[in-house]
Amino acid sequence: MKPIVIIGVLFSVFGFVTWLGSVLIPYLRIACELNNLQSYLVAFSFYISYMVMAIPSGWVLKRTGYKTGMSLGLLIMALGALLFIPAALTRMYSLFLSGLFVQGTGLAILQTASNPYITILGPRESAARRISIMGICNGIAGVLAPIILGAVTLKDADFIQQNLGHLSAAQKTAALEALAHRAILPYIIILATLALLAVLVFYSGLPEPDDDGEETLPETATQKTSIFQFPHLLLGVITLFLYVGVEVIAGDTIISYGASQGIALSTAKFFTSCTLISMLAGYIIGVICIPKYISQQQTLTLSAILGILLALGALFSSGTLSVAFVALLGLANSLMWPSIWPLAIADLGRFTRTGSSLLIMAIGGGAILPLAYGRLADVFSPQHAYWIVVPCYLCIWYYAIAGHKIRV
Repeated sequence: MKPIVIIGVLFSVFGFVTWLGSVLIPYLRIACELNNLQSYLVAFSFYISYMVMAIPSGWVLKRTGYKTGMSLGLLIMALGALLFIPAALTRMYSLFLSGLFVQGTGLAILQTASNPYITILGPRESAARRISIMGICNGIAGVLAPIILGAVTLKDADFIQQNLGHLSAAQKTAALEALAHRAILPYIIILATLALLAVLVFYSGLPEPDDDGEETLPETATQKTSIFQFPHLLLGVITLFLYVGVEVIAGDTIISYGASQGIALSTAKFFTSCTLISMLAGYIIGVICIPKYISQQQTLTLSAILGILLALGALFSSGTLSVAFVALLGLANSLMWPSIWPLAIADLGRFTRTGSSLLIMAIGGGAILPLAYGRLADVFSPQHAYWIVVPCYLCIWYYAIAGHKIRV
């Protein structure tokens, strides 16, 4: 198996596992009888592992090497999938959350290990094209994930939800247990697939990247003694934290939001895929237009403005139109990661690796902001809770036009 194909498969795993949460949120809300805040602990448990494991992942890879580290990451993800089986059998929400945290931990190691391969598997001048291909692999798998899991777990969910109030306590418990058991077969398949991939990667011929060399230290950074002397990086970490938060909100809340707008779950279960299709469209636009027609800085500026306009559209419309505005946030979000990252790590010199670790930790925004959205949805409404993304996009806009330029 060619190395680029192996890495492409791994990026597909990233996308597939990451966006399963969009279905798990409404599914577990019914099966475990949760409110909005409690249901968004799904996103919290998954994404907080990035914040916790970003630096330990580097330590693990120092000891294991990259190829073995990727196999280990896949096995840890498989362990997380395994936890879903007793969780489904007992309908124990805390066990579901534990499984998600373990999966996120494995994925943090896997992502930290796999990203260096993008630059070494071919000429450096064509690395951007390979990154775009990996993004497309990730996005396509992300589109399929909620469709596949939703077809199994949310089948007849509207009927079940509507009839729970008419059942006796024993009948209600039996119905919810039957619903929870639907997760068992999909996660057995996920478990087996991840374990098989771990074996294939371990015995593959992937080269071991050499990252022991020091980064070239630019003249502008020669007097720096601490990572905290780079304000453009620190602002970049905050910006990336906010970006990941709004990206996860757009993808993980849209199914529940559609249901709150009176749209049947049998239809709403496809909405996350619509958000991810919007992101795929953005990736394609980026491949065509950047940097030939527009710079990364200009892309980030336009993306932030588009995010503000679409968020306001979702807030001041209703029904299907409002949901469509949320789905189109995927287009606004699609080019933010590749735009923020290079602006944030510019001129770091020998601090580049440390700066990259801080940026990986910023993925924890996907844990905190959706939880805040869930609390606002309980206090106000799922629609009014989208106000949380507006100041986030304003901060991203500021970073695009001024924040990334700040130097001490």
